[in-house]
Amino acid sequence: MRKADYQSAPRTDSVNISMREAISSQTNAGEYIIQTQGLQRDYQIGDRTVQALRGVDLNVAPERLVALKGRSGSGKTTLLNCIGGLDRPTSGTVQVFGRDLAELGEDELALWRRHELGFVFQSFGLLPTLSAYENVDLMLRLVDVPGQERHKRTLVCIELVGLTKWMHHRPHEMSGGQQQRVGIARALANHPRLLLADEPTGELDSNTSREVLKLFQDIVAAERVTVLMSSHDPLVDKYADEVVLLKDGQITVPSNHKSS
Repeated sequence: MRKADYQSAPRTDSVNISMREAISSQTNAGEYIIQTQGLQRDYQIGDRTVQALRGVDLNVAPERLVALKGRSGSGKTTLLNCIGGLDRPTSGTVQVFGRDLAELGEDELALWRRHELGFVFQSFGLLPTLSAYENVDLMLRLVDVPGQERHKRTLVCIELVGLTKWMHHRPHEMSGGQQQRVGIARALANHPRLLLADEPTGELDSNTSREVLKLFQDIVAAERVTVLMSSHDPLVDKYADEVVLLKDGQITVPSNHKSS
C-alpha cells in the first residue's frame, strides 16, 4: 500500500464512537490536548513519604513529539502513568482531550485507554509466541474489529514501521529495533490520538535509536498523532518538537519549542 493510500484509509468503525464524540467535543483544534496543573504524586514507603511529582504544570499541543527528559527517579514514568490513567495523582489535575481523568472510574479509564491511547514500552512487551502480524492484530481483536478491516489495518501499521517482510517472524527472530517497531505498530493499531512511550530507545544502540526516533517523527505527521515520550537519551533532542526537563519531580526549565 502506498503512503497516500495509507493516509486516506478510514478509521476503525468498531471504535466506541460515542466515547470519541464525547471526548472530541471538548477538544477544539489548536488547544492543548494534555494539561496538568499542580500535579503531585506521593508514595508511602514505610514511615517515609517519597514525592515522585511535585507540582508539575505541563501543557502539550496536538500533533507534536514531546520528550520528557531527566535522570532515573526524576518522575518521568510517574508523570506518564498519571497522564495515561494508570496511576492516580495525590493532588492536582490531569486533563487529556479536555476530560478530567479524576471524573472517570476504573472501567471508564480502561475503555478510554483502549480507544484513545497507545503505549510503547522500553522492553517491547510483545507476546513471544505470536508473530509480528499477530501481535498487532491482537489489539484489534480486543475491540472486536471485523476480520477484513482488521487485516487491512494490521498490514498498514506493519508497513508504516517498515516490517512487511518480517510480519510472520516471532520476536526472538527479530532484532531489538525490529521488536520495538512491532511495539509501535501495535500501539498504532486502533488509531489512538495519543502515544505514550516510556524509554522507547532504552534498550537500543545509537544507530537503531536514531531510526526509531525518526519513525516516531514520521508517525506524528502520517497519523496526526501526539507522542509523549520519556527518555534520558541525548539523541532525542534532535527529533523532538519540545523537550521538557524533569528533576526531582519538577519541571526545571521551560519547554524548548521548535518552530513548526
